[in-house]
Amino acid sequence: MMGLIFAKLWSLFCNQEHKVIIVGLDNAGKTTILYQFLMNEVVHTSPTIGSNVEEIVVKNTHFLMWDIGGQESLRSSWNTYYSNTEFIILVVDSIDRERLAITKEELYRMLAHEDLRKAAVLIFANKQDMKGCMTAAEISKYLTLSSIKDHPWHIQSCCALTGEGSRVDDLPNWCEITFCLKRDCSIYSVT
Repeated sequence: MMGLIFAKLWSLFCNQEHKVIIVGLDNAGKTTILYQFLMNEVVHTSPTIGSNVEEIVVKNTHFLMWDIGGQESLRSSWNTYYSNTEFIILVVDSIDRERLAITKEELYRMLAHEDLRKAAVLIFANKQDMKGCMTAAEISKYLTLSSIKDHPWHIQSCCALTGEGSRVDDLPNWCEITFCLKRDCSIYSVT
């Protein structure tokens, strides 16, 4: 019986394409995380003007990853990328305490958008290697993530430069679990 359930779950994801948007304020580490997913190595980047898009295939699951520029002048256009998005990856700079209120505002603006009403959210508390950074739990509390009841979400610590906490192999597992339980919307956690 368990084998049948697993086979059914796996069939939902095999050879399908899932749209993922990677958002966050400028200099949060979005592009670095994208290329950690793609090549499992650090790529020196410059600020994203507009967007980058890459297809990542893991265990026969295709993810179309849209890395969207986070500069203030670009954030108003984020909604043009929302159509058909299944998963949001929000990258938070764990050192940037001054702009956490802006991150919170942008997060809740996204979650209120009609095109994202079914999207699940993965939040990376990036730059955990930096002295004085906020923990994932502190960021979760500040962003009042526990109040999000209509979107499955998960926050985890990571360091884009080392790949710690942002391994591409973990993405399909998180997406599968979230996809199968999405209707419940009681999935939320902090790691």
